[in-house]
Amino acid sequence: MNLAHFLRQAARRHPDSAAIVWGDRQWTWAELDRRVDAAAAVMAARGIGKGARVLVQARNSHQLIETMFACFRLGAIWVPTNFRQTPQEVAWLARSSGATLMICEAIFADHAAACAISATIMIGGDGPASYNALVADALVADDPGARPVETAVDYDDPCWFFYTSGTTGRPKAAVLTHGQMAFVVLNHLCDLMPGTTEEDVSLVVAPLTHGAGVHLLTQVARAAKTVLPSSDRFDAAEIWGLIEQRRVTNIFTVPTILKLMTEHPSVAEHDHGTLRHVIYAGAPMYREDQKHALATLGPVLVQYFGLGEVTGAITVLRPRDHHAHDGPGVKLGTCGRERTGMQISIQDDTGAILAPGETGEICVCGPAVFAGYHDNPQANAASFRQGWFRTGDLGHLDPDGDLFITGRATDMYISGGSNVYPREIEEKVLEHPAITEVAIVGMPDPVWGETGVAVCVLKTGHTLPADELLAWLKPRIASYKLPRRIVFWDSLPKSAYGKVTKAAVKTALCEHDRMLVHHSR
Repeated sequence: MNLAHFLRQAARRHPDSAAIVWGDRQWTWAELDRRVDAAAAVMAARGIGKGARVLVQARNSHQLIETMFACFRLGAIWVPTNFRQTPQEVAWLARSSGATLMICEAIFADHAAACAISATIMIGGDGPASYNALVADALVADDPGARPVETAVDYDDPCWFFYTSGTTGRPKAAVLTHGQMAFVVLNHLCDLMPGTTEEDVSLVVAPLTHGAGVHLLTQVARAAKTVLPSSDRFDAAEIWGLIEQRRVTNIFTVPTILKLMTEHPSVAEHDHGTLRHVIYAGAPMYREDQKHALATLGPVLVQYFGLGEVTGAITVLRPRDHHAHDGPGVKLGTCGRERTGMQISIQDDTGAILAPGETGEICVCGPAVFAGYHDNPQANAASFRQGWFRTGDLGHLDPDGDLFITGRATDMYISGGSNVYPREIEEKVLEHPAITEVAIVGMPDPVWGETGVAVCVLKTGHTLPADELLAWLKPRIASYKLPRRIVFWDSLPKSAYGKVTKAAVKTALCEHDRMLVHHSR
């Protein structure tokens, strides 16, 4: 099935119901379907057909959604960027993907110039090739001549180049396919949002070019309404206001954003009782943040663990498995159990499967696993072994099959011959009442090889000397795990998707140390 058929089905069954709401504007399912047909016709006229790559540089909007479905409908490959990337970074994506058409929001003219793709369509403004003009009312009229045929696709035909974050080098294009994504949609409906119907309302709280776009597909499959915030920057007050005004039932976000939302005073000023599924992913949520969110929102949290390469579908921690209080029978730190149709194994460096309780690399297989990286045989060879995809995350399974993530393999450091996993220490640090955020990284040490440096962010109005925090931490964790150095920053560097970027933390620490050495000379 062509993924764009989800939209066609919604338009047939609920033509006059709202599909997208953005500020004071809305588009029905029938209107959205016609606009996608028109956009596909415009793209086809520029030579886009099955297998062609379309680079899209734009912020969240109804037009961004239309580009996704127009690409799918043509059998083309959607190549969305992170709109916060620089023109040079996007130009590299254009070259590496082999894109032959660029759809670019007018405010990103510098990006379009850097990419220099001959076929370029500007959207969201009054430029010379305005997408708004191209899908004007005359073109989106219900005219059979303007309606392209839904391109036939196979299960393994690619539909989306999902670029990784590139924390260990250049971003890699994970190839997502029509069949794989259809399975993921069904899996999301089964494991994350059971009972979702056309009565549901979803609020977008993350870029649609990443996990939120997968979440959107799930809403379209059930003809659930999608609400877009007016601002392209995170605004907790606006989010809570929209949840109350639009009677939102589900949102998808990441732990750091959920933390900001539930700690913002506006949460107490608005009714959020319609929320049934508050889904967070991208990283495990620290326990103290999790307890606060549960106390604020009630039993509506849903966690899933997964990478872009597995489209998020590795584990699920359902609302009933979240607990607001610690105590007997509560499994602290688990990210849940295997998603429906998926399988996990913990493996050592040789590929041997480890027993419950033993820490190793988290590996996964099943229909949600991607088709491989585009034009990158070295990465494919390193990422697949004996039919398993190697996530690069470390963890262990307990006897019940619950997964516990220790951290990224690249986060682990070796101090005095002992492996140290920062996440365990970070969880302890966050129990201190003055700390709101922490990142622990291993830094070179002439004696121990590496030692831990804890970069902490204090809660507003708090002060805390480093030696006092270290004294508080000593009885709570083994001595070899204790950070040898504690520093305080106003904030931690985060990616465009709200995840703390430890590579950036290490870079900033190295630069700070270099400057100290320079000034001491």
